[in-house]
Amino acid sequence: MEVDALGLLRRIQRGDEAALAVVYAGYGRAVYSLTLHVLHNAVLAQEATQDTFMKLWNNPLAYDSSKGEFSSWLLTMARYTAIDHLRREIRRTGRNVDLPETLAAEDEERLSESEARQLHALLGELPRDQRVLVEMAFFQGLTHSQLAERMDLPIGTVKTRLRLGLQKMRGLLIRKS
Repeated sequence: MEVDALGLLRRIQRGDEAALAVVYAGYGRAVYSLTLHVLHNAVLAQEATQDTFMKLWNNPLAYDSSKGEFSSWLLTMARYTAIDHLRREIRRTGRNVDLPETLAAEDEERLSESEARQLHALLGELPRDQRVLVEMAFFQGLTHSQLAERMDLPIGTVKTRLRLGLQKMRGLLIRKS
C-alpha cells in the first residue's frame, strides 16, 4: 500500500497524530517484520519499530521523494534502526547473534509480489561474490568488518565488491524503470 506520503508527512510535520496513525496502519506490519528479522527478538523488534515511527514523527521531511518510494525509505530507516538496536544488544550482552545466511522466505512476505520478483532478478544478475555480500550486508545488517571476518576476505575486497554490486543493482534498476 503506497499512501499519499507527501501529504501525510506535511500533516505529521504540523503535529497531526492521525496522519502518523495512517502511516503506521499502512506500514507498521512491514516495519515490524523487518526489525524482527534483523533482531530475532520480539521485544527488541517492537522497540525498533516504535523508534522508527518516532524518527518519522520527529523528522517527517527527511524523506525525499526524488530518491525513491516512501515505503523503501521507511523500510531502510527501520533496517538501520534495527541494526542500531542489534549493536547495542551485542555491546550490552557481549554475545554475537547468529543470523541466517540468505534472504528467508518470510522476508518476501513484506514485499509485494512484483517487488520480490524485482529484488530476486536484480540480485540474480550479480556475480555470486557480490550477491552474497550484498545479501549479508542488507538482510543481516553486517558491517564491513564482520563481512570480512565471516567471508575470510580483506576488508578492501569486501568494500569493493559491495560497492560494485550496489552500483550494478542501481544501474539495472534505473534501466528497468
